[in-house]
Amino acid sequence: MNRIIGSVFILLLFACEKKSSVTYPLPLPSDQLISFLPGLVDTDSLEFNALFSPDGKSFYFSRNEIHNIFESKYDGKQWGSPTLTSFSEKEFKECDPAFSPDAKKLFYISTRKRDQNDSIDDFDIWFVEKQGEEWSAPQNLEIVNSDSSEFYVSFANNGNLYFASNRAGGFGSFDIYVSRFVNNAYTVPVNLGSSVNDDHFEHDPFISNDEHFLIYTSVKRADGYGKGDLYYSLKDKAGNWSVAKNLGPVFNGPEYEFCPYLTNDGKYFFLSRSNDIKWIDAQALLKIVNTN
Repeated sequence: MNRIIGSVFILLLFACEKKSSVTYPLPLPSDQLISFLPGLVDTDSLEFNALFSPDGKSFYFSRNEIHNIFESKYDGKQWGSPTLTSFSEKEFKECDPAFSPDAKKLFYISTRKRDQNDSIDDFDIWFVEKQGEEWSAPQNLEIVNSDSSEFYVSFANNGNLYFASNRAGGFGSFDIYVSRFVNNAYTVPVNLGSSVNDDHFEHDPFISNDEHFLIYTSVKRADGYGKGDLYYSLKDKAGNWSVAKNLGPVFNGPEYEFCPYLTNDGKYFFLSRSNDIKWIDAQALLKIVNTN
């Protein structure tokens, strides 16, 4: 209990005191979910994902049924019309962007092929590196990827990489895994176990900076509110994950909730619901985590 209270206190202090590099658009959300940049980011198309660049000048998200990564840039006065990122190619399905903790790499998933011998139609985790004002050629994160699909990357501050996969050996169709960052290299992924995963469809994990809490989507559980809900699990001092709990009706409804994301300054929490991107004051999330 002391660890939980202490960890949440640090998160709250972090949220209150750390100056944000992001100029957030008005109106700002409070304790209820609202659409993010309606008419600009949220349109009649399918939009999902949420990611601010470390310098706060770009907002990345995915759009359309075919899945491509778009970027809206802040010019000092307003957020601009989104454009396709230079590394996202229309011939592939690409989505789920996430920056590495050192902000030097941007990771995402793609159906592009590793080489001419790659005949499997699945998603892999790829990354690009910033080289001046340009992005490098995409590179495959081979140690993490399998002959099945990998979804949705999220990083802890220590570099540990969380993601979902339907690889062999899991509890259900998709499970949550972690690849630990050891000696500047990613290690063979490990399943988070039965307190997080079950025989349902678990995906889209978001890990807190200190690895204290994990938020992710699970589909059609008995305590769910709709098609897919957001759940959370807490990690104790021994590194064990608690049995996952539903985040409740503020975050979940009769639709499908996915793509959880907490901004680096700890101020706002994003999720995707059906075809739209929503955001809310992060205190609504932290209060729930704090009471369990």
